[in-house]
Amino acid sequence: MNTSRLVPPVSDDPHALDELRREVRDFVAEYIADGRVHRQVDCWLTGWDEDFTRALAARGWLGMTVPSEYGGHSRSHLERFVVTEELLAAGMPVSAHWIADRQIVPSLLKYGTEVQKHRFLPAIASGDCYFGIGMSEPDSGSDLASVRTKATRVDGGWSVTGTKVWTSGAHRAHMFICLARTAPVDPAHRHDGLSQFIVDLHSPGVDVRPIVSMNGGHHFNEVILDDVFVPDDMVFGTIGNGWQQVTSELSFERSGPERFLSTFPLLAESAEQMRREALPRHTDVGRYVARIAGLHQMSTAVAGALGRHEPADTAAAVVKVLGTSTEGDIADFADLLTGDPSAEQADYAAMLESAVVQRPGFTLRGGTNEVLRGVIARGLGMR
Repeated sequence: MNTSRLVPPVSDDPHALDELRREVRDFVAEYIADGRVHRQVDCWLTGWDEDFTRALAARGWLGMTVPSEYGGHSRSHLERFVVTEELLAAGMPVSAHWIADRQIVPSLLKYGTEVQKHRFLPAIASGDCYFGIGMSEPDSGSDLASVRTKATRVDGGWSVTGTKVWTSGAHRAHMFICLARTAPVDPAHRHDGLSQFIVDLHSPGVDVRPIVSMNGGHHFNEVILDDVFVPDDMVFGTIGNGWQQVTSELSFERSGPERFLSTFPLLAESAEQMRREALPRHTDVGRYVARIAGLHQMSTAVAGALGRHEPADTAAAVVKVLGTSTEGDIADFADLLTGDPSAEQADYAAMLESAVVQRPGFTLRGGTNEVLRGVIARGLGMR
């Protein structure tokens, strides 16, 4: 009998961290009551608030998995998962530190040099250093092997030229990790010849241009690199190993609670509006709560696997496909249920409008669901 599982089991006690959850909920409730923050849909992309980020850092809730010798708190992946999940469920503004804390920290710990770890990890843990990601390119879509940004060897480092798109927060971030070609494309081995570089976004030759969303919001950017010098000590990982490094990073990007909680504040408020009889009661609320509960279980399992350094690429892709579909379904559900919101429903109406506008991006970012279904099929040995 085949006993293999698509998603690993949860092996930890789910209630062991209830006290930490309570601490985060109390912290959030205090901030909301004081009017210092408000709930947002898609808060991990659109909620840039550096004061809130530094407040989280002061509580020890940034750089939680960073070893203490690098300025972190030496806590577990599951503890970080609990804090992150509570902040997202409440719709808190976390985008300033999001990419640095979610993606750059584990990548630095895995591939960074001692110089890079000592320079960036303490600054990330204190909420003073923000990162972006330079993967996507024009005409590449989710096919990262087709990137055309080129890095050429020069005296003392590399010269990087090319264009990156959909770089979240690049207009406010300090650095980004850029994927570039360091060897010509080999059609038989398209994933070879790629490398990563840590690029200072304020370097000469870097031009950050806004990509404005259809609601006027500015979160994404086009980053044009024109002969940008990157010193040797900012080569990230191993030259030529970029594809393996990027796919490893994507496990952290694709399986987290942000892949199913972007619209949870809207679902929670929809239920509250029903309780107040401001919206018609609908049994699908229970259906979506059940889907969120299942995704919580799956995402927790992947976090545990990543914490044990076990491969989780396929399981992460499963969470991403199912989670982002649920996010969009919740936006559609609330939109179809709601007529013209009253003045008393202003906060709810704002979240609903944001959810509808952001909805097309849920299944695109982090790799389209069409591409990820291919990843899952490959993981199952079907292609």
